[in-house]
Amino acid sequence: MERLHYREFDAGALAPFAECFWSGDAAAGVPSDPILPDGCMDIVFWPDGGLRVVGTMTTQQTVALPPGAQLVGIRFRPGMAGFFLGDVAPDLVDRWTALEDLWGARGRRLHQELGDSATAAARFLSLSRALPPPEHGLDSVRRAIAAIVAAGGAVDLDWVASQARLSPRQFRRRSIEETGLSPKFLCRVLRFRRAIVLAARLGWAAVAAECGYSDQAHLIRDFREFTGAPPTGFGRGAERGPDVSRRRPSGPSDRPVG
Repeated sequence: MERLHYREFDAGALAPFAECFWSGDAAAGVPSDPILPDGCMDIVFWPDGGLRVVGTMTTQQTVALPPGAQLVGIRFRPGMAGFFLGDVAPDLVDRWTALEDLWGARGRRLHQELGDSATAAARFLSLSRALPPPEHGLDSVRRAIAAIVAAGGAVDLDWVASQARLSPRQFRRRSIEETGLSPKFLCRVLRFRRAIVLAARLGWAAVAAECGYSDQAHLIRDFREFTGAPPTGFGRGAERGPDVSRRRPSGPSDRPVG
């Protein structure tokens, strides 16, 4: 099965708000490239596909890439895209939206600049210039969301809400505003994301215990909901399944900007 050649790069000054810049090359084409839920929003560009915002996902999606497709993107940390895109997260869940629809002329100019750039490194620079880091820091809600992410979703949400000085109901509303997902659903996605990473080296019983699933049946239910398939295609020795390196929580090692 043809796979996208995928790499991640340091987000530089945007690291508090973005996990990474990334590139993907489909030299031979990829008829169906799977993308897994991870709690994040991305900005993605490739010449045939345009410049788009990928909203938070609630289930696996696939995209067909023609031979020679070269993609670049930036992946925002959960809850951080609003600094750059505005209050759009709930409206973009499971959707791909032209950046021009959100930014107008500014989005058209960036689209043109990216199209005129010859290399991924040049496109990363264009993206970084178009996304200056905000001058103010994280508010209590975004700090609480960051704590959920750092814990891989294994947190007491009532306690997290109290740390944000909100009731659980208020925090649920604010989480949906910032991530597109309720706190409970975000925790499930983050737990699923961590499980996929651990499955590369652990058996499923150990993965379930490590990630806080009540049992393996609980883990299997989440995998079926998020991917439409049981987890066996993702574990040690699996021959099929998505390139899960694209959803790893660890930081990137390459540095194309700065």
